[in-house]
Amino acid sequence: MSMLRTVNLTKKFGSFTALDGVNMEVYEGEVYGFIGPNGAGKSTTIRILLGILKATKGKAEIFGKDAWKDAVEIHRRIAYVPGDVNLWPNLTGGEVIDLFMKMNGSTNREKRNKYIEMFDFDPTKKCRTYSKGNRQKVALIAAFASDAELFIFDEPTSGLDPLMENIFQQCVLEAKNEGKSILLSSHILSEVEKLCDRVGIIRQGKIIETGTLDELRHLTRTNLTIQTKEKITSLRDLKGIHNVEEKKDGEFSFQVDTEEMDAVIRYISQFGVIKLESAPPTLEDLFLRHYERTEESVREASRNV
Repeated sequence: MSMLRTVNLTKKFGSFTALDGVNMEVYEGEVYGFIGPNGAGKSTTIRILLGILKATKGKAEIFGKDAWKDAVEIHRRIAYVPGDVNLWPNLTGGEVIDLFMKMNGSTNREKRNKYIEMFDFDPTKKCRTYSKGNRQKVALIAAFASDAELFIFDEPTSGLDPLMENIFQQCVLEAKNEGKSILLSSHILSEVEKLCDRVGIIRQGKIIETGTLDELRHLTRTNLTIQTKEKITSLRDLKGIHNVEEKKDGEFSFQVDTEEMDAVIRYISQFGVIKLESAPPTLEDLFLRHYERTEESVREASRNV
């Protein structure tokens, strides 16, 4: 069941096109990673989904309802955490958490106290005394303690230390196991890789790739480390080989295009394989590879003009 959907979503600010035909779908019980560099259109997409901005063209729907027209009704069933949380300076953290929970129609004190303890948070201090990380904790605790069906996170761990990032990841997986849906926009690619079932990569307002990590890995390279009895010759000349590094004891590490893997392994086996380690590309590898391809396409197009 689809919880969130955009169809040909377009947003223009004057002559500038911030979003250009964005298609995205998040299903029930799914964690969807939304990644791209600054200015790619992530936050603009999220603002349209929250009913803060109106789309120029296309559809944005949450729970089958129009994100702009039905924003008030939708907000009762979602939780949103931005990358920079602003709070009322004279209220305590606990009072703000209670206020956010009331706005969402939630009064579960047990869940509230559980997440306060998990995030090692002091709710008795005034918000003006909190660091950036503690302000993030207020929003995260209120979100996870609510009865929201859909969580929208836009750089939610900004300002958190690595220990608290791990706690956040645990909370996301708990929410997923309860059948909740999560849209996670993050610069921390390792975090997205750990948590997300599917990933969408956005560039200059367009989704350039979407799918599971396994599906995206088929489109890119695998990392290999090998050691052989005899010295390998002409490795750099093989088709589909990239970034060759020679290490100690005759070891080589390099990347192989997926479609050339069989031919490369056959060639290497002639030299008597002692050690062969294979690792799938990380999300960072995939991300950079897609951007390399796009840059190459742009350069090729400009040469042909």
